[in-house]
Amino acid sequence: MAFVHHTVLRKEAVAGLAIQPGGTYVDATFGRGGHTALILQELAGSGQVIAFDSDEAAITAGHDRFADQLAANQLVLVHDNFRHLSRVLHQVTTAPIRGVLYDLGVSSPQFDDPRRGFSYRFDSPLDMRMDQSQPLSAQTIINEWDQRELTRIIHRYGEERFAGAIAKRIVARRASAPITTTGELVEIIKEAIPAAARRTGGNPAKRTFQAIRIAVNDELGALEDSLEEAVAVLGPGGRLSVITFQSLEDRVVKHVMQKHATSDLPADLPILGTPADVDLKLVTRKPIRPTETELEENHRAHSARLRIAEKVMREN
Repeated sequence: MAFVHHTVLRKEAVAGLAIQPGGTYVDATFGRGGHTALILQELAGSGQVIAFDSDEAAITAGHDRFADQLAANQLVLVHDNFRHLSRVLHQVTTAPIRGVLYDLGVSSPQFDDPRRGFSYRFDSPLDMRMDQSQPLSAQTIINEWDQRELTRIIHRYGEERFAGAIAKRIVARRASAPITTTGELVEIIKEAIPAAARRTGGNPAKRTFQAIRIAVNDELGALEDSLEEAVAVLGPGGRLSVITFQSLEDRVVKHVMQKHATSDLPADLPILGTPADVDLKLVTRKPIRPTETELEENHRAHSARLRIAEKVMREN
């Protein structure tokens, strides 16, 4: 099956890394390699990119696309969750890390492949696993988690005001037979949401599908863990460049960056240079948004936000 994937904020995110010849960079969300390809182009045969993806299909596609760079050791592909960033990097390199890039969310190939169960546009098996070797799937959550927990995740991760009604309808339906397809889940969600509310705001299943996907992959927990590790492994002057596509992700990124860019020391304490408890300086105070041209060419770019921070360089 052929897919077309448009990498959002591709040039801006890579420019935010301030690529240096010979440097070692991490693409924490390899996908189909859009950002990796541009980083390799900027490195021009020097340095190395270490790219992570928990989706085996992405890693397989990467081996085909980047065979030459892999053979030359300019690229290392890692089939693992980016929450294990530090452990893996210590295994594969001793070089200082000059930059880490994240392009969060679900890639176009994942959304557009009916077999993966990410989209409410297709009637397909309830799956939603980014790492298809993990045991937890959307079908497990929908059929085995209790009503209270379903309500919690749909409300928290989907910001869905009818979370309670949807969870109640799911539990009632599964009492007679397991819910096994995305089509069944869409039907249940529509039944639980009042008709007037269904007429506005796009597909009524969108928020619940987002919530279930986040829960299946522990996306927010993995993101916070990974960002903390990225801050720790970055060398002095190294850059952190992060693209988000929804408000929950962006809040996590903003929180981690601001936490490491803010000192807890008293404001009136006389300090020369950067306080010892500050690890980052913010390169972007406000997130970078896609250009009008990119928005016209790619409708999935509308919610994209790019935040950039730099590891503090301390004087000896």
